[in-house]
Amino acid sequence: MNTLKSQLSEYQAGFKQRVAPERVAMMEAATAQLRASGIEDTALRLGTPVPNVFLTDALGNTVGLKSMHGGKTTVIIFYRGGWCPYCNLELREWQRLLPELQSAGGQLIAISPQLPDNSLNTSQKIELAYPVLSDSSLAAANAFGIAFELPPELIELYSKVGNDLPTLNGNGQWVLPIPATFVFDAEGNLVFRHVESDYRQRAEPAQVIELLLTL
Repeated sequence: MNTLKSQLSEYQAGFKQRVAPERVAMMEAATAQLRASGIEDTALRLGTPVPNVFLTDALGNTVGLKSMHGGKTTVIIFYRGGWCPYCNLELREWQRLLPELQSAGGQLIAISPQLPDNSLNTSQKIELAYPVLSDSSLAAANAFGIAFELPPELIELYSKVGNDLPTLNGNGQWVLPIPATFVFDAEGNLVFRHVESDYRQRAEPAQVIELLLTL
């Protein structure tokens, strides 16, 4: 089976072949620095209720995360943006398994800091059939404890390759969420969290769906 992990590993291997070793080393050093900050441990803890934050859907409407939960088992994934190839692989895999997720009684919500228009572009490009919300204000990323400011070396790199995050996200900030997956049960309490400083690693959707079957 072509798991998300295998897809991510394949892309990572190709990336290392295409890019100068110095650039790879710099990015890996930044990841190690982020991990050392302890952000994985301080992110939203198990048993915590769904944060009552408000976001914007792809059409520009304001929606409340707690009301979207609505008493349903809910998987919430945070991704960096449509410019991130690792994120797109994750979004596509969740779309592929969406019928299985729904059969297991779950619903899926994807969140990124990009502006609603960019969220809409991502949703249409990958043909997603689940909500893609904009967290330009970073209210959700902060509430979940996964927002971090990019170090100067990454800001310089992203600027050079055209990823102008302050403009793409409309908030003037070089801040991203750690890609993360959270599962809330029907009562609205957090029962699973996958928070990984290495943006190339994600929770395996099939395994998350297996968890839903036990709730």
